[in-house]
Amino acid sequence: MSRNRSQRGEGRLGCLFGLVLLVVAGVAAYRLIPIKVKAADLRDTVMDEARSAGRNDDGRVRGAILKHAKELELPVTPEQVKIKRGNAYITIDVEYTVPVEFPGFTYDWKFHHHTENPLF
Repeated sequence: MSRNRSQRGEGRLGCLFGLVLLVVAGVAAYRLIPIKVKAADLRDTVMDEARSAGRNDDGRVRGAILKHAKELELPVTPEQVKIKRGNAYITIDVEYTVPVEFPGFTYDWKFHHHTENPLF
């Protein structure tokens, strides 16, 4: 009984396609995961600064956020850190864009960290 090549699992094109897809996914993960980890670290800093904002002024809070963003090599400017104080609450918003280089194009990944905490 004779079988054709596709029935014996000799699909070379499918294997090549799967390999290319695996390489693309690996490159994407290699480029994106470190940025996502840094962004999460900055988000934690924004939340920590909001918690301690009752004993710090806006300049100190903004400075701490910018200093940590610089350590993480994230492109955050003073204008992108917005701090609003009310009678009982503080709101911090940080918006920035990280350009991610891929072979052939650049993806602009936008981040927005928002936190609101009571002032004690």
